[in-house]
Amino acid sequence: MTPRVLVVGGGLTSAVTSCLLREELQSACQLTVWDKARGAGGRLSTSRGPAGCGSVDLGAQYVTVSPDCSQRHQRIYSELTSAGVLAPLTAPLLGLRAAASGTLQLVAAAGSSALVKHFLRRGQIQPEFSQLVTELSTEGSTCAVQTAAGRRETFDVVVLTMPPPQILALGGSIRETIAADSSLLSALRSVQYSARYALGLFWDRPAALPVPWGAQYVTGHPAVRYVAVDNVKRGQDAAPTSAVIHTSVEFGAAHVEMTPEEVQPILERHVAELFPDWPPATAVKCQKWRYSQVVTPFPGSPGCAVLSPRPLVLAAGDAFTHSNVDGCLTSAEKAAQAVTEYVRKLTAG
Repeated sequence: MTPRVLVVGGGLTSAVTSCLLREELQSACQLTVWDKARGAGGRLSTSRGPAGCGSVDLGAQYVTVSPDCSQRHQRIYSELTSAGVLAPLTAPLLGLRAAASGTLQLVAAAGSSALVKHFLRRGQIQPEFSQLVTELSTEGSTCAVQTAAGRRETFDVVVLTMPPPQILALGGSIRETIAADSSLLSALRSVQYSARYALGLFWDRPAALPVPWGAQYVTGHPAVRYVAVDNVKRGQDAAPTSAVIHTSVEFGAAHVEMTPEEVQPILERHVAELFPDWPPATAVKCQKWRYSQVVTPFPGSPGCAVLSPRPLVLAAGDAFTHSNVDGCLTSAEKAAQAVTEYVRKLTAG
């Protein structure tokens, strides 16, 4: 029987892992991708406003490619730029910390989620959305995975690309499996994230926002850390205007238990104070990122971690490398390699 492989998550690590598995194993495995969200992107989320409005990147804003990253993943970055998914960031970006010589800043004209969608298309992957995994149990040589809606299926391999705190919250026997390995449990518990909120502002026309930049880092403000006029950031000055505000780490930590509905009016007041000349937005959306950027990664940054050797259950994502696009690519490569080796052994013997 052809081994069944489940990849859980809708972000970049999941998309690249799935794409690599499709290319390496082709018909040697049945590949399934589940994500709890309604669309692809994860923390590279791009949100569209109402009809006639533009979109905003509520998660990652642009891609920083250091000389080391460029060398390590030259083929991938060349592919993304050649395909028009990424292009140099040419809009003024103020307040950015000095980077190493040769560092590039790239932006996705169609929004950051275009990176995820590119790899899904390349691998001919059709994720199933609104599939929130709540339980995972090892049963002999297979895994039983259950969703919040009661769906239950068995797989030979499971790759979890969700943050470690969410992995530790899963029900089923995987909890006991992890707990039985004290070093693994401690390592997963040691992973820490910052929390943030993002506020997206949408206009149904090109609106006059009198600022001389595409994006700016803000210092000394009690709530706001970053602001972007998103259409300008992407080089689409004539498109309907959209803007995004990201909060500071301190604000995120202080308000982490609040809902987006509770935080939205607070952030709207700050925007009005910072930019009193901005016209009223047509629509507003507030996004909560409880797990935003990795502050403390998994010890040793191995790329992925084995939660169960047989059946193979892997944890992957930037928590196991470093919190940027390059970290997701590295983790995906490590996870795909481990799954490929495991599946080939299964099918060989």
